[in-house]
Amino acid sequence: MIAVIGDADPRGPEAHRILEHAEEVGQLLARAGATVVTGGMGGVMRSASRGAASEGGLTIGILPGADASEANEFVQLAIPTGLGVARNLVVVTSADAVVAVGGRYGTLSEIGLALRMGREVVALGSWRVESDQPLSGPRLHRARDPREAAKLALQFAAAGPAAPA
Repeated sequence: MIAVIGDADPRGPEAHRILEHAEEVGQLLARAGATVVTGGMGGVMRSASRGAASEGGLTIGILPGADASEANEFVQLAIPTGLGVARNLVVVTSADAVVAVGGRYGTLSEIGLALRMGREVVALGSWRVESDQPLSGPRLHRARDPREAAKLALQFAAAGPAAPA
């Protein structure tokens, strides 16, 4: 299971490219047999789900609200949580690896949670995370394009998540 995270409403000149990248990542992951987990809503989550569904892949949406009907139309298994943004922890913990495509502060929080929970994160046009402290354990890896992002995520997922930090 691989989570694809990102902005629910990408804006600006890069928005179209971000959504295309998310859809292609979803397609590539599904082709490789991965289940795609998202937050189940719009934007990057919808595009990744659409891509995975177009390849016959299983899509799971971990929803912030208590109503399964809030999921985008490409989510096959909607899991309403009623947790609001706290559901971000469920999204990243349910996956073996995470791909961040674009994103704002919600995506940044998911990246931090994923790393804390022992998940490797692949960033595609997303945040850069630096620390002055020496870090061990999972890392944020940069990808140049959707193919590299999917390939890295699949490798990390096959290795399995590390112990939480």
